[in-house]
Amino acid sequence: MPNLKTRLNEFLDSSNLIIQTSLTDEQIKQAAGVYGYDEAKLQAGKRLYDEFFALYNQQKKEYGEQIEATEEVHTAWDAANQLYMKTLKIARVAFQKVSRTDREVIVSGTRKRTLVGWLEQTKVFYTNLLADTELLTEMAKFGYPKEKLAAEYQLVQDLDQKRIKQNQESSEAEEATRARDQKIHELDDWISDYRVVLKVALTETPQKLERLGIKVRG
Repeated sequence: MPNLKTRLNEFLDSSNLIIQTSLTDEQIKQAAGVYGYDEAKLQAGKRLYDEFFALYNQQKKEYGEQIEATEEVHTAWDAANQLYMKTLKIARVAFQKVSRTDREVIVSGTRKRTLVGWLEQTKVFYTNLLADTELLTEMAKFGYPKEKLAAEYQLVQDLDQKRIKQNQESSEAEEATRARDQKIHELDDWISDYRVVLKVALTETPQKLERLGIKVRG
């Protein structure tokens, strides 16, 4: 089986060359037919190639979408976190004279580093803040009206949706990779067997082997 990182394109090109040339070169087709590789069997090989090529392109597409979704998450997280950290610092100043247990829940503690932990922490911060008239009044004194805080919380919610999308794209990319890898095993088995047959069938016409991209030992 070809190395998927370094030789996949080479395998695609050589497989396509062997199959297409076998289907269009009558001398090769006749020689292969003697060993059971008739038109039907060659077409079966072509279908395998076409199926694999479609899966190959699908995997590239899904992987590209996964990368794009991941970049969107990182960008959105950075933007939301910058605002959150500023707001948190102001809240710690604004709530100094607010002696309540939920104040501690909102502004105290170590900031979470994982995205899931960060989302959980910021949701607690904004939902509790937006639901409390007294805390909103204190924040407004420092230039943070309810509308501004709600807009920041919306960024957190948007980020959560991007995270969900990223997870979906990651799952789709993994599934596409599994499907591609399974199909390449099938195609590689078919091509490997056919190469052996061609070397036998075209022993007397080595130039045909060369046309198929199969090296002829001197």
